[in-house]
Amino acid sequence: MDSFEGIIEFVTVAECQGFTAAARQLDISASHVSRQVSRLEDRLGAALFARSTRSVNLTDAGQLYYQQCKELVTGLQQANEQVATEQVTLNGTLRISAAGAFAEQFVAPALIEFAGNHPELSIEMDFDTRMTNFIEDGIDFAIRYGQLADSGLVARKLLDRPLMAAASPEYLEQHGIPNHPDHLKHHSCLVTNNNSWQFEMDGKPYNIRISGRWRSNNAHAIAEACKQGLGIAYMPKSSFLDALEQGDVVPVLQPYWSRHASSWIVYQNRRFLPLRARLAINHLLSHFEHWRE
Repeated sequence: MDSFEGIIEFVTVAECQGFTAAARQLDISASHVSRQVSRLEDRLGAALFARSTRSVNLTDAGQLYYQQCKELVTGLQQANEQVATEQVTLNGTLRISAAGAFAEQFVAPALIEFAGNHPELSIEMDFDTRMTNFIEDGIDFAIRYGQLADSGLVARKLLDRPLMAAASPEYLEQHGIPNHPDHLKHHSCLVTNNNSWQFEMDGKPYNIRISGRWRSNNAHAIAEACKQGLGIAYMPKSSFLDALEQGDVVPVLQPYWSRHASSWIVYQNRRFLPLRARLAINHLLSHFEHWRE
């Protein structure tokens, strides 16, 4: 069991990029962290960090070791939390940033259920599409959709949400049915977050620049404009559920729909999430495990 000593300190130093910051996170002295890591290096016979007066960086051996050890530490933490949930009452305030109709219709009810199971916990949901500053805004995690920027944040897939193109029967009768994504250049498209739509052709992404006279970052507004015949919309199928059931819109371009769009849970560092955030994330993952568009 001695071989496990120093691993938590090592992983924390790697994630905090410094011994002092790691000591603050672990609430122990920096000298203790340094001794534990040094002893670990001695047992392994390899340097895990390249130290200088200004920085602490993982060596090649340290990087390989970190990739393995971080899963061990996460697994241990999750095991501890599983036991703790039987004995601990969650309290404090859980702050979540979300965006889109899916978060309003489906994520919020799941979190309301979670709140009902923890009566001493407060939850604040901020429905905003802007980029979240987790530290300044005090956000525990965010729900985001689509392709994520490489921000260094942790992203866990909540579920796949394939896209669907649709238009009203009246619009298609007046303007014709597009049979290829290129045909959208001659159609009025309902613009959401950008002017580029990604389809799939022969298993590869196929991007088309579109334009139209209705733009909104709200899925309800896009779906309504689609029902009223203002153009072609391209969103997750769940955004059209009511309109599809009532026959107000019909699918188009089905062979080219992108199947790889997803909703994500995004947060900073999995090692330092408060227990209430970890359990809320686990609740969401379990809730949507078998959910399909």
